[in-house]
Amino acid sequence: MTGDLADGPEAAARRGRRPAGAGTREPVLAAAREEFRERGYEGASVRSVARRAGVDPGTVRHWFGDKTHLFTASVGLADVDPAAIMRAATEGGPVETLGVRLVRSVVDVWDADYGETVRLVVPAVMSDPGLRALLPQFLGAELLGPIVRRLDVDDARLRTGLVASQMVGVLMTRYLVPLEPLASLPADRVAALVGPTVQRYLTGELVHG
Repeated sequence: MTGDLADGPEAAARRGRRPAGAGTREPVLAAAREEFRERGYEGASVRSVARRAGVDPGTVRHWFGDKTHLFTASVGLADVDPAAIMRAATEGGPVETLGVRLVRSVVDVWDADYGETVRLVVPAVMSDPGLRALLPQFLGAELLGPIVRRLDVDDARLRTGLVASQMVGVLMTRYLVPLEPLASLPADRVAALVGPTVQRYLTGELVHG
């Protein structure tokens, strides 16, 4: 009987591993936030988050799938799929109109709830220095960086930053600090107006001083 008890659920819990029940989701999220803050987006991993949370990596994947979705959930963007945005931008058209498709795909994501997610999440992230510093890493690693690298152009890092600056400006002035008429324009109109500027940042000639 002693052996049975030693191998039972209570003993497993004492060894530091939580079962993959509903009560593990929030501790995993809390561990992920700390891990991302301390190690950065690229330095953190599903395994390191699992160790911090005291669960198996499979439990983290059960709730969040992979590191990308774990990060978006940890900053309140659980419904955002960077891979889907990238596919929407890169597929279905020539390179020459990539900028328009990228703007349209990003705006479509935030328009889905009329910008409510931006208004809730962005101020919270910006008020947290640790999370705020992670956003550029995340954008570069999972969304804009892969797009620019596929184009095989010079100054990929600079181009990524320029595109990010343009997209952040659109999100801010469309949802967070609404400026008319941009805030009320249809998504395809925003894409048509802003897309050519993004396209120049992606593939055009950059002026070097």
